[in-house]
Amino acid sequence: MKRAICAVVAVTALGLSACMPEAERPARDVAGNTTGWTQPPQILSVRLAEASLIFSGRAEPGARVVLRSAQGAAYAAAADPEGRFEIRMVKPRGSLLLRPETQVGQDAAPSPDRLLIIDGGRGPIAILRSGGPTRRLDAAPSLGAVDSDAQSLLASGRTAAPGARVEVSADDEALQVISGESGVWSVLLGPVEPGAGVDVGGRAFIWPGPGVDTAPLQVERAGQGWRVGWSGPGGARQWTWMPDGAPPAS
Repeated sequence: MKRAICAVVAVTALGLSACMPEAERPARDVAGNTTGWTQPPQILSVRLAEASLIFSGRAEPGARVVLRSAQGAAYAAAADPEGRFEIRMVKPRGSLLLRPETQVGQDAAPSPDRLLIIDGGRGPIAILRSGGPTRRLDAAPSLGAVDSDAQSLLASGRTAAPGARVEVSADDEALQVISGESGVWSVLLGPVEPGAGVDVGGRAFIWPGPGVDTAPLQVERAGQGWRVGWSGPGGARQWTWMPDGAPPAS
């Protein structure tokens, strides 16, 4: 990968240029007048309802929000006057990677993030960001994910409340980070060998290391979790390991 992973929660002095999202585009009204800047949607939560997954989030009021796969399948809904939206989809077979997008008139704002659904929702459901930390939407343990590229390792998770102190240790290096908005935290790790432990809040997780497959989307069991190989908008390769929150459903 050409760029190091960047921590979104400010815990180290990193250049943020590598983590900046794609340029936003101006929204226009029916007459074609510029009204503002079209923002990509934010996927905030997911809930399971029988054979369906329901994703909730925020976007521009009245905007059309689309979740689009590389194979062309799309799931869409309109945001209400407050900018809230819900997208319902049948649980997919296997794993699926979707790109969120906002459409306002003729303008579209694709998100730099990707929405990942593993094993039809029986595995983790998460927001992946190229060059940044993974954000789990499912019930994750204290360590939500470890993202890795050719240069860096980034651990991330979520606490019950913002402002909580999280203790992280790996390879005899002890770190502390304060969770930010919504309890989300992330911290860069030093070198960690595959098979070594990453301890978060007193619980040890064995990181299996990155994979080797170069498929556009590689999803596999690795240790006590799921390992995902994927490529971001610029084609940069990233590996994401997400430990199990509970034993996978059969």
